[in-house]
Parts: sequence; structure tokens; C-alpha cells
Amino acid sequence: MAEDVPLPRPRPSVWLEPHTFRGAAGPDFNSTEVTNTPTDCNQRLQAIAVIDLLPRLIGPDACGGGDIVRLHAVMPVGNGSRIELRPAPILRCPFAESVAGWLREDAAPQADKLGAPLRAVETYDAFECRGRNRVAGGKLSEHGKANAVDLRSFTLVDGRILGLTDVKAAKEFRDEMRDSACRRFTTVLGPGSDSYHESHIHLDLIERRKGFRMCQWEVRTPKPEITAQPSAKDAPQSGDQVTDQVPLPVPRPAIADSRPRQSRKL
Repeated sequence: MAEDVPLPRPRPSVWLEPHTFRGAAGPDFNSTEVTNTPTDCNQRLQAIAVIDLLPRLIGPDACGGGDIVRLHAVMPVGNGSRIELRPAPILRCPFAESVAGWLREDAAPQADKLGAPLRAVETYDAFECRGRNRVAGGKLSEHGKANAVDLRSFTLVDGRILGLTDVKAAKEFRDEMRDSACRRFTTVLGPGSDSYHESHIHLDLIERRKGFRMCQWEVRTPKPEITAQPSAKDAPQSGDQVTDQVPLPVPRPAIADSRPRQSRKL
């Protein structure tokens, strides 16, 4: 009788399940800071955006954090309809304030140059307790700290959709979005950075040593169309009537005979 083959061990979970509130709340949790009073950041953000104040996000290790908001919309400078974020991302208040400022002060004026106000922003990903690029066991992503957001496109009031990675969208607009984002955020990733960011733009405010910043967003243009070459089956075959005659080469000039002539014997 064959011996039973042992089953493989189960894979460990990406995050270890915390056994205490301290383990779930994270190392930076301070109970004396727990309050329902809006922070200074909350008050500044409420003056320019529509937000929900959320309780502290509880996650294993450094995942989660405090001073969290859900950013529903941004109020443009001056009069005008608000700029919706769909779906509304969950973000740290300081990062949400930077996103709101970028949309109000940079994106909206550039959209106006295209002839219609900015109406909405399509988001792709925000807070999610995971490793970078969703690699199990990898370093905690800024998404896990509610300090990052992924964006796909802008929608104008007239219905036009401007994909941030769409090669057919106005290049000058995308150039301005890249340049202004790289001035405001410490990380900007898009096409050309890696295979994970070909269809959206990643923004975050990670703090690095010596103030290092990363701006990797290649604003691409449509590839030139290649004219198809005629295939061998399209070439004229034997017996086909050819209308265009190929000119014959010019005849070679005659070469004079320099040899001495001999008299003919009779």
C-alpha cells in the first residue's frame, strides 16, 4: 500500500492577523490624540472641497493611519460647478489637500483652455492595505497608508473624456498635467515607468531621504502609420497586360577598330 503523500503547507497570509488592539492600531497610535475635533488640515480642506471625516483606519503594522477623509469633490477657483472624484478616494488629509490643490490650480485652468470646464476625475485606486504593485510580502505601498491615488481620466462639462495615458488626447494638456504633478507630488508614475502603470497615473507624497523625487511619466504620441507594401502575389504575372512600359537602356556607343587593315589577295 502506497504511503499517503503529505499535503503542502498553506501559504502564509499577506498580513499577519493582529491579536491585540495595539497590534492592529499600529506603532504610531497614541490614544491621547483620539478626538472628534476637526484638524487644521480638515478645516483648510473643507473650505475648498467636499469631504467626509473618517475614523482612524486600523490595519496591521504600519497599514492605515489617522486624519483620514473621503474626498468627494473639489470646488474650482471662482464660480463654477464642482469637480467630482469618481469613485471618491479615501486619503490622508494632507495628501487629499495636495490633490485638491492640484485639481483646482493646475488641472481646471488647463481644461478651460480646451474650451470646457473640468467636470469629473476618474480614480482607479486609493487606500488599500497591500504591498507595492500587489506583491505579497513586499514593502508596504503608499496606498496602504492612504497616501496615494491612481487616476485614469478627466471628463469635461461638454462630455469629452481626456485619458491621461491616451495617446490621442491633447498632448499639450497631458504635458502640463505631468509637469504640474511632478512639481506638487514626490512620486509620479505612468507609462514608461513599469508595466504596472501603463493605463493610469500614480501620485503619492512619500518622504524620501534628501528630498528625492521620482517623476516617470512618458507622454506618448500615436505611432506613425506604416504604408503597406505590395505583396508578391500583387506583382504582375506572366501574360498580364502591362500598361506602363519599362524604357530600354541607351545603346552602347560603337568602338572604333584601330587594327591595321590587310590588303586582300586576289
